[in-house]
Amino acid sequence: MAFDPIEHWQRVYAEKAPDGVSWYQRVPERSLALILSHRAAEPCRVVDIGAGASALAEHLLRAGGFEPWLVDVSERALAITRERLGELAGRVRFTAADITRPLAEPTSGWADIWHDRAVLHFLNDEAGIRAYGMNLARTLRPGGTAIIATFAPDGPLKCSVLEVRRHDGAGVLAALMGTVPLTLVEESREDHTTPWGAVQGFCYAVLRRGPDA
Repeated sequence: MAFDPIEHWQRVYAEKAPDGVSWYQRVPERSLALILSHRAAEPCRVVDIGAGASALAEHLLRAGGFEPWLVDVSERALAITRERLGELAGRVRFTAADITRPLAEPTSGWADIWHDRAVLHFLNDEAGIRAYGMNLARTLRPGGTAIIATFAPDGPLKCSVLEVRRHDGAGVLAALMGTVPLTLVEESREDHTTPWGAVQGFCYAVLRRGPDA
């Protein structure tokens, strides 16, 4: 039977609490710091790919000057965030979509920052990576910044029972160069501690899209 990402991630968020998954962060400190340091305009439009039930949106709203757009394959995950945000949810765009299929919204070049913590490394086939890159190319404005975090070369081989493809910054750049011209401008490591105490190595790659791309 073919793998169905919607079914898989709907089941994950139905069976586990937001703080019961390995990627949980009470405060997404590295992502926030990178987004804040690479904000070039206000309001700054940030698309969070694979947002899940992350707390990133409320921290961006608390910081002020951000318009978050949350994209995740699981409607259940987005519903958790929508409920947690309460009245603030009206300031956030929510889209349930598979990033390996063309995004139907919003308008081309909408995002100033493309943020992805732990989606790209799940894409093991070239077709899926190319589709991801095409969505990035359509969504991120020229001159915009992509912040992409994957398992580092010494990180886990699997997550949520799925095999992953580990990257360093050069690997992230190489994976996407066929679809959108980017330049690697920064790379950093994070040793993420899961809720049960395991340590996972992440690589954060910051890439800039050329002004005329």
